[in-house]
Amino acid sequence: MKLLYNFAIGCYRTAVSIAGHFNKKAQKLSHGESNALKQLQANIHPDGNYIWIHAASLGEFEQGRPLIETLRAKCPNQRILLTFFSPSGYEVRKNYDGVDYVSYLPFDRSCNVRKFLDIVKPRQAIFVKYEFWYNYLHELRQRNIPTYLISSIFRKEQIFFKPYGGMFRSMLRCFTHLYVQDKSSLELLSQIGINNATIAGDTRFDRVITIHQQAREVPLIEQLTNGHFSIVAGSSWQPDEELFIRYFNSHPELRLVIAPHEIHEEHLASIEAQLSRPHLRLSQANETNIAQVDCLIIDSFGLLSSIYRYGQVAYIGGGFGAGIHNCLEASVYGIPVIFGTNYKKFREAREMLTAQCAFSIENYQQLEKLLDYLTSHPHYLEKTGRTAHNYVHNNAGATNIIYNDLFNIK
Repeated sequence: MKLLYNFAIGCYRTAVSIAGHFNKKAQKLSHGESNALKQLQANIHPDGNYIWIHAASLGEFEQGRPLIETLRAKCPNQRILLTFFSPSGYEVRKNYDGVDYVSYLPFDRSCNVRKFLDIVKPRQAIFVKYEFWYNYLHELRQRNIPTYLISSIFRKEQIFFKPYGGMFRSMLRCFTHLYVQDKSSLELLSQIGINNATIAGDTRFDRVITIHQQAREVPLIEQLTNGHFSIVAGSSWQPDEELFIRYFNSHPELRLVIAPHEIHEEHLASIEAQLSRPHLRLSQANETNIAQVDCLIIDSFGLLSSIYRYGQVAYIGGGFGAGIHNCLEASVYGIPVIFGTNYKKFREAREMLTAQCAFSIENYQQLEKLLDYLTSHPHYLEKTGRTAHNYVHNNAGATNIIYNDLFNIK
């Protein structure tokens, strides 16, 4: 199995290299990975002794960020290395100043792994939520380097729990300890003999509370939404937009802020083509013309987590595609969230549905009925928002649990 795995990794690396001639993301991954060891050799302190934190992409980084920033605040002299596998994480956070160095993770080939660990000389390795690399994990164990998985969540349909998943179970046994989000994950691990695990919760709750406390004011959006029932649609895709824009077009009393997942010109033009009411892109808006529109399209990144504060309801995109985006960023402001049908992989979405502060819709008719009810029943709207706020705050604290355990602080 190991030979087959290494062969597959080699094929994947070749495929990425070839795809790089046609695809910008693949090109960045291929270039970044191929230069990672050289850059690490030039920039890593020769004494090593890093705490190495690995995040697959941007979402996992945000999940690990509370632990990184707690570590930096309490141990300012400790060297920290942050690695990404995906360009969507590295390219956005390559200049993140909360660590000593940010790098692509070299592909999981035995020669890369040995060179990487020889350069970094990590004292600990921390993987965030996912990412199971056979050679990295086994080499870390062979070198007796404490290795941890944080904010992880497991589901029974994953390969670890299949009869043919022996190689993947061996990766789990390489971890010194696993910090899982819920009881179900703990029980699944126990069933395959993995007992070095603790329920710590999800560090994303801590992260969104921090974001809420540091939220930026956006005066133009405040001017647009002030005095109006407003919907903020975050990380939306076309199937989402077809639904909430249709509702918005037929309800002149509403205001709408759209922060689409993709902001390339084709997508922005598609959104504008669907809108029958006055609208602007944020990049075109000013104090004068914002008064003439009912909808603002956010054509830049980095504002969404602050924008949710201006809505009475949030629509979270992705539920008619690969899966919903982060609904906690909206819920922390005490507003209910709405999303499509593909939410089952997300524990917080399931729990919020049960608590009745989140709602899943299958089609326009369900969205229309729900929004009609929320807009006409202010007491119910307030109740659902309060429940959402309490849900987020009641689940905070994972960062301190993990930090105190990892660094023996009682």
